[in-house]
Amino acid sequence: MADQRTTSNVPPPAGGKASPAKRGRAARPARDAGGNGLWDRPQLLNLISDALMVFGAAGLGYAAVAAISRLPVYPLREVVVMTPLAQVTTAQLEYAARSSLRGNFFTVDLDDVRGAFEKLPWVRRADVRRHWPSGIEVRLEEHVASAYWRVGETGDMRLVNRYGEVFSAASNARMPVFSGPEGSSGALLSKFDDFTHKLGPLGKQLVGVSLSAREAWQLKMDDGLTIELGHDQPKAPIDERLARFVKYYPRAKAQVNMNVAVVDLRYPSGFALRPIPPAAAAGKQESKGKR
Repeated sequence: MADQRTTSNVPPPAGGKASPAKRGRAARPARDAGGNGLWDRPQLLNLISDALMVFGAAGLGYAAVAAISRLPVYPLREVVVMTPLAQVTTAQLEYAARSSLRGNFFTVDLDDVRGAFEKLPWVRRADVRRHWPSGIEVRLEEHVASAYWRVGETGDMRLVNRYGEVFSAASNARMPVFSGPEGSSGALLSKFDDFTHKLGPLGKQLVGVSLSAREAWQLKMDDGLTIELGHDQPKAPIDERLARFVKYYPRAKAQVNMNVAVVDLRYPSGFALRPIPPAAAAGKQESKGKR
């Protein structure tokens, strides 16, 4: 007959200890559902630790720089202009420096300083740098005026630099006068050189160039002569009409024997001469006699 045994779960006596097998099972750490807890991933922990150290160091560095920058140290003591100047005055430089230099060597805003110098009338561009331990270096590019610019609506006078840019400044130099639509100053400067070369054989000096809103050209000579060029036409280009005028004008003026006020070159195969009005001619003669 088979031996039958029964096993009953009898709790351990009070104050007793669990068996070694049960102790081993109770000591195992809890794991997440996937079996991979955060503390079981050393690479991720190292990455987080490194990131916290970097951010902490950056914060401390920023705080240290901010604290040092507020201390009364490294004051700005000098502004050195590194380029020779022809138009900008010492008083203007001092005004720009005093109105823009705030803070110390570290906290001064170089963009503000640059903007203050570029607002000066004759300054086209400014380059500003720190010079250790207490200075600012400034390099300035001045405008070089090539002509006056007459504003169409108001008649105010500005200046045109050698790049064809319009700027505001005071000048009493003898230069040609340009007028035209906004943004056309560069084209007028280029055409001025071209017209001057073509009119050279006449022995007259070009002193004014105008371009209308409809792109019609007008030239003014130093003796008061006005040349109406009109539009550049495919069948009668401006260069062709100017060449004809330069070739035949001295002979035509001698034949008509009059003081010419306007030459109209808007004809495709010739030009017309308009005399100076008698009253204007008399006034001009009188002014010459007074001289």
